[in-house]
Amino acid sequence: MKKILIGITALVIILTSCNKENYMDCNCGLVISDNVQDYSVVIRNDCSDNEKTFILAPGDWMNAYVGSNYCISNVTSW
Repeated sequence: MKKILIGITALVIILTSCNKENYMDCNCGLVISDNVQDYSVVIRNDCSDNEKTFILAPGDWMNAYVGSNYCISNVTSW
């Protein structure tokens, strides 16, 4: 009985001690502003806090709401 109790306790400790790592995608950031005339958005990078303007396709621009997170897949971190 004592061995079973020790085994269960060890299992509980192992399962509860694992934490997810905080993973930040440096190609993503917060949409600061947008411009309907050229379908551009200004995004503040999650890693560096730098701001950069990106011109998007109209369909992509419709999904990049000001105040939401948005990822740019075809660039390196800015």
